[in-house]
Amino acid sequence: MLEHLPHWLGKALSPFRAGADKLAIVRPELAGEGVIHLASPAFANDGRLPDRFTADGEGVSPPLFWTGVPEGTARLVLIVEDPDAPTPQPVVHGIVWGLPIDGDLKEGEIAPDGAGGAEGEDVGRNSVFVEGWLPPDPPNGHGEHSYAFQIFALTEGPEPSENPGRGAVLRAMEGRVIAAGLLTGTYSRGEEAPIGPVGASATA
Repeated sequence: MLEHLPHWLGKALSPFRAGADKLAIVRPELAGEGVIHLASPAFANDGRLPDRFTADGEGVSPPLFWTGVPEGTARLVLIVEDPDAPTPQPVVHGIVWGLPIDGDLKEGEIAPDGAGGAEGEDVGRNSVFVEGWLPPDPPNGHGEHSYAFQIFALTEGPEPSENPGRGAVLRAMEGRVIAAGLLTGTYSRGEEAPIGPVGASATA
């Protein structure tokens, strides 16, 4: 969609960004003391996302894995946001409520799943109100965008509605976060953007 914006317009919009201070992981009501290590075999922390995971490629979600989930975790939640979008709030690219405690996400698994799985896993709605992965699609010439893959370990508590959006998930998470982790991928259009090494992990 945004690939059709002319380069000059994207460049003119480059100062306008939602801001990293609006990411879920920096909200004080979602603070946790523990650290989860979140990583991907497809890209390094702060490395460029391969085209295959964006609107310029197949548009599937990237593979992810995590370690260091603390004891007492009842739910794991993933929220993927773009704080560099020229919008009032970060653009939500993916939500998964109820990830397996000991597990991973395979490539393409952030996909529509209806009412979710029997174990409580449910893929939520992105910023275009559709279940599943919203492929990164930054405006041409807008500069580098950071895509924040945020994972949260929660204690027992309320469950959001089926196919939850960001607001419902954040409300269900308030006061329950005991650990979190962050992995950042980048993407841009209309400028030099070499792909860096893969396999590095990140912490919150």
